Amino acid sequence: MAPLIDPDLASPDRRTLITGGARSGKSRYAETLLADLDEVTYVASGPVPDPAADAEWAARIADHRVRRPQHWSTVETTDVAGALRSVSGAILIDCLGTWLTAVIDRLGTWEEPLPSWQGDFHDQLDDVVKAWQARTGLAVVVTNEVGWGLVSPYRSGRLFTELLGEVNQEMAAASDEVIMVVAGRALRL
Repeated sequence: MAPLIDPDLASPDRRTLITGGARSGKSRYAETLLADLDEVTYVASGPVPDPAADAEWAARIADHRVRRPQHWSTVETTDVAGALRSVSGAILIDCLGTWLTAVIDRLGTWEEPLPSWQGDFHDQLDDVVKAWQARTGLAVVVTNEVGWGLVSPYRSGRLFTELLGEVNQEMAAASDEVIMVVAGRALRL
């Protein structure tokens, strides 16, 4: 899939948000935006799974690792704001959904009512958004688009959908461009 590059956005400092559903091709598309660059850091922003506990997820991570160019650096961290501030060269963060999962895990709030920890979550989101806005160079972040299907019967699923919707809106507002990937096709929003 050829990357959509808007000539008006082809500056050396560009922040691009890539969104789409599960298995839509969004990560693969994001990788094409930076594939020809010499210095790229791939930030895997979720917790590293125990292969014995979740073999399917571990296999997906292994697939992502194999697919990336050999010369890219990889940083596995949930400190997305810190990575945005410290990494030189182009950066690809994959993905905000796994980052959010780690944040909710850290806060221990999957079943807690939102107001009890809302400030902690918003502080972390604000930190990521500010680091994203201050980022120079090429930066690409991948996120999941949720909430288009059925409403989860579980509190944790509804909470995740609500918070990721907020994360996506904040990050999109702070981005130079937003691209949605559906069925492997990229659409500029």
